Amino acid sequence: MPTSQIVDPWFETDDNPHKELVDAVRRVILAADDRVTETIKWQAPTFVYRGNIASFLPKSKTHVSLVFHTGASLPDPDGILEGEGDTSRVAKFTDAEDLARKTPALQGIVRAWIAAKDDQSAAN
Repeated sequence: MPTSQIVDPWFETDDNPHKELVDAVRRVILAADDRVTETIKWQAPTFVYRGNIASFLPKSKTHVSLVFHTGASLPDPDGILEGEGDTSRVAKFTDAEDLARKTPALQGIVRAWIAAKDDQSAAN
């Protein structure tokens, strides 16, 4: 699972107290599918496949927050996405154990995004 030379330096300079957990979440997302890439947008790592999947909120101090930009439209059978707005949802991770419990659900959401984008592409 390759990481991005654009994102790697962000981790070297980030002062978030949960940097190791952010990196662990990053690696879980990148491992979900080889087609997922990463870049820096909005001053934070952002995951991309035919559009923006999710971005970290680097200012969170008590947990790691990952915003799924159109999370309201994604299936979330395990209920790891929080929020009630029309568009975005947030996944929160408190520690490595919490991430381990949520890894299958997180990767499932990423794969659902990819499948939806592939379906849209095939329809066009």
